Amino acid sequence: MPFSVPRRAALPALALATTWSTAAAQPPLESVHASVLVTATRSPQTASEILSDHLIVSADDIARSGAGSVVDLLQKQRAIEVARNGGPGTSSSVFIRGADSKQNVVLVDGVRIGSSTTGAANWSALPLANIDRIEIVYGPLATTYGADAIGGVVQLFTKRGTGAPRVSAAAGAGSNAARRAELGVAGASGGPHSVSYALFGARERERGFSATKPGNFSYNPDNDGYNRDSTSGQLVFTPAQGHELGLLFLHSRLDAQYDAGASRYDARTLQDVGTTALFSAHRISAAWRMRLQAAQADDKSATDSSASLSGKSRIQTRQRSFSWQNDIAVGRDLLQVVLERRDEDVVSSSTPALTTGRSTDSLAASYSLRRGSHIAAASARNDGSSQYGSTATGALAYGYRIAPALRVDASAGTSFRAPTFNELYFPGYGVASNKPEHGRNVEAGLHFDDGKVQASAVYFRNRIRDLLITSTRCPVEIDTHPSGCAYNVNRATLLGLSLAASVRWGDLNLRSSFDVQDPRDDTSGKALARRARRHAAFAVDYRAGALDAGAALQLSGKRYDDAANRNMLGGYGLLTLSASYRFAPDWSVFLHWNNATDKQYELARNYATAGSQVFAGLRYGTK
Repeated sequence: MPFSVPRRAALPALALATTWSTAAAQPPLESVHASVLVTATRSPQTASEILSDHLIVSADDIARSGAGSVVDLLQKQRAIEVARNGGPGTSSSVFIRGADSKQNVVLVDGVRIGSSTTGAANWSALPLANIDRIEIVYGPLATTYGADAIGGVVQLFTKRGTGAPRVSAAAGAGSNAARRAELGVAGASGGPHSVSYALFGARERERGFSATKPGNFSYNPDNDGYNRDSTSGQLVFTPAQGHELGLLFLHSRLDAQYDAGASRYDARTLQDVGTTALFSAHRISAAWRMRLQAAQADDKSATDSSASLSGKSRIQTRQRSFSWQNDIAVGRDLLQVVLERRDEDVVSSSTPALTTGRSTDSLAASYSLRRGSHIAAASARNDGSSQYGSTATGALAYGYRIAPALRVDASAGTSFRAPTFNELYFPGYGVASNKPEHGRNVEAGLHFDDGKVQASAVYFRNRIRDLLITSTRCPVEIDTHPSGCAYNVNRATLLGLSLAASVRWGDLNLRSSFDVQDPRDDTSGKALARRARRHAAFAVDYRAGALDAGAALQLSGKRYDDAANRNMLGGYGLLTLSASYRFAPDWSVFLHWNNATDKQYELARNYATAGSQVFAGLRYGTK
């Protein structure tokens, strides 16, 4: 099917607005301007000098969005689609530029999270209440983060402490017996030996609705709700100017119900996601900064679907990592050298039990230069795995500033995805000889930003070989896999054009985006499952005095639910209305109305989605 951009759809997308407002990246050694991005290069850089396509979701954006979860929030962003098996507590997938959930990297405060068995982050367990801002970088970042950064990288930053001590709190209730409460304290002592601190906690409850619909083999008409409790915090000490020692952590526990058939048994999953990081950052000289970090990430999941022992399972991934990052200024240029080690360990209660692990040693280097109107970057990385050997990746990017507000850029890069432990070892499914997928991406973009109007157009083509697929016929190990297996065979192309624009007009801020893409399995010629060819977003915000109000429309085209392209999922449009009013210096009330038109739609075949929902509450000391 040829790739084309509908003219009538593209022009309005450029005329309105979509680039979400920026938020401070808060690097460890200094406070930086709100337009600084950390994720793209692992070092703070102003967004105008980042050659990677990116988007920042600020604290204001999160508060205004009406989203009740990280997945709900990401569903509203450009070049991102989601799939979910029911309500907010159920299994979810996030696709970036058409790339599968396993082909994206997710970080929390610089700590990589995810399951080594499924290969994806546990999106449903991540707590939005603890998140201050989100950075999304589109396209391959394998030279920066190694395996799996094919479609992009999402980094969530938890709330941190600055300024005078401050208490914040929020509470609200809404449809489906939803209840949420948040409480936090944060601040900094100031002075030459400053101590900054933050501690936040949240509790969420929702009665929910049936995760499945009639026609699903697991259908049960009971409500499937969830409970989520989360805490996050940070403590940073400055023993001397230019030196910092810090501790960061996040823990979230999700207790979610799901449908497992007509039985009255209360099927549920218990999921724990946690990160802990210890770091020290040092300004060795005027030209050399160094950061050391030791971190651990845990992803635990327990399933209880019946009273029998066979209905219970448990699986745990633990990742330990150590990194040594050196940023060396060479005039106006920057040389970065990073050494990393990551150990993954998996323990599973499957029969026979799956207990295995692997380690990866990495060396990465990058060089960024600026010469007048020219910006360029080159990077390379080698990841040596104890499981699948050595993999090298590289990237080149160049940008030219045609005018102070207008820049054109182009880039090319390689990437790879490591096979998951399920694809390698799961009994009756995995094949130990499976090798990594490899991606080769090229893209070009045009960006305009004069402080009031922002607009961008980015074209990308990402070709992936050795794509790992699942088939009921296993041509690799027929005798040992009579029911099928995962194996390398396919090629895929992720092709697309992403348009975005925003304009501020008095008290109004207009935003829009339009994405047209063709994620396709080149071997079969079929569209990749659950990825629409077109999706768009339009929003308007009004802020005057104590009132902040907005409306957002999210549109998605039809897509297929299966790889064979037999089951169609219809397109949908979702309208969100929101308002908040500050009635005292630190106090405000808010109201969100999600899916205001009560649109009935599916993100996965025969799985339910939320209808019209209202949520209202009170905030103190927070946005």
